[in-house]
Amino acid sequence: MESYKQAIALLKAASSENGFLASKQDITNYKRVWARDGVICGLAALLDGDKKLVNTFKCTLITLRENQHKLGNIPSNIFFDDDEVKISYGGLAGRVDTVSWFIIGCCNYAYKTGDRDFLNDSKSQIFKGLELLECWEYNNNDLVYVPKSGNWADEYITEGYILYDQLLRVWALRCVNEFFPKKDISEKITKITDKIESNYRKLETVKNPYHPKAYNSLKKKNYWMASISPSGYQKMYDGFANSLALLLNLGGEEFQMNLISYSEKIRKDLPLNLVPAFWPPIFKEDANWYLLENNCKYEFRNYPYEFHNGGTWQVVNGFYGAALVTKNKNDDAREVLQAINVQNKVKDWGFYENFNSKTKEPNGVKYCTWSAASSIILAQYLKGNNFLI
Repeated sequence: MESYKQAIALLKAASSENGFLASKQDITNYKRVWARDGVICGLAALLDGDKKLVNTFKCTLITLRENQHKLGNIPSNIFFDDDEVKISYGGLAGRVDTVSWFIIGCCNYAYKTGDRDFLNDSKSQIFKGLELLECWEYNNNDLVYVPKSGNWADEYITEGYILYDQLLRVWALRCVNEFFPKKDISEKITKITDKIESNYRKLETVKNPYHPKAYNSLKKKNYWMASISPSGYQKMYDGFANSLALLLNLGGEEFQMNLISYSEKIRKDLPLNLVPAFWPPIFKEDANWYLLENNCKYEFRNYPYEFHNGGTWQVVNGFYGAALVTKNKNDDAREVLQAINVQNKVKDWGFYENFNSKTKEPNGVKYCTWSAASSIILAQYLKGNNFLI
C-alpha cells in the first residue's frame, strides 16, 4: 500500500545516528530526538520489523538513557549539532510522560527483539524513573501529579492527576513486571488501576473517592474524565487517554462498548472522520479560555478546533484505531486507518502534525514522524501484530 510505504520512507528519512527525529524538516525544534515522538516511532518500527528502523529505535533509547537527569527525569528532547548538545526536560513546565514512554520503549524493544542485554543495561535508569514517578505522587496516594503543560498536551489546560499520565504509568509498570517481576510492582499496578477505575468515571458506589466533594457532584458519562485536580474534575473528552484506557483493557466490557459508541459518534460527526485530541473545543466566551490563551511560550496556536483545543492528530487516532482492533471493531479501525492515510497524504504526503477538525486545514509542522508512525501502528494491529501492554 502506498500510504504504508510513504510512512516507512519518512521514518527512514528522519532517522539519525542518535535516533528518530520529530520531523525530517530542517526546523530546529523538530530536528531533535524527542522522548515520546521517538518511542512512538520506535513502537511502529518494532511492529514493522525493518532492521534499520529497529536499530534507530535502539539509538533513540540509548540517547534518552545516556541523558537521563541524575534525579531520574528523561529528557523531553535533545538537540545535537557539531558544537554542542542541548538537553531539555520541558519548556514552561517539566515533562512527566517522558519517563513512562522511555520505560515502555525499553521493554517493548526487548520484548520484540529478544535483546535482554539491552534491557539489563537500562535497568538502573528504568528503576530510577519509576522511583521518580513515585516521588511525583507527592501525597503517596498512588496517582502522579502533573503540572499544566507537563505532558504531550503542552499548551493545553489539563493539570493535576491527569488520566493520560496515570495510564502510561500503568503501562510502564506492566512492562517492567513482565521482565523484572516483583510483588511491590504488582501491588502498585493494582493500586493505581483501582484508583483509575474508581475515580475517573461515575459509579453507583465508590469507597473513599480521591476527591469526595468533586466525586459526589460528578455526572455519569460514557467516557473517562480527563483529570482530577484539587479544584475538581476536568471533564473534557481526552482522545489519547480514552484510547490508552481501551488498550489497557480498563473499565469492563459494558463501559468499554459505551466508550467506543461515544467516541465513534464524535468521530463520524466530524468532517475528518477522526477523533479529536480533546473535546469539546474551548471558546473565548468559556471560563477556561483565560487558562488557555496565555499557556504558550511563543505564539498562541490553540484556536478552537486546532492543535490540542479540539484539533485532530493522526498519532492519537493511531492508538485509537489500535484500541478498536483489541475490541474486535476491525471495520471501524479500517475506517480510522483510511482517514489517517487521507490526512497524511495532504499536500503530497505532507504528514502534517495535526488538522483543524472543522475546516480540515493542516496545522503545525510537515513531515512529522509520529504522524507516519500512527499509520504503521494501526496497519500492523490490523494484521494481528501488537505491543507489549
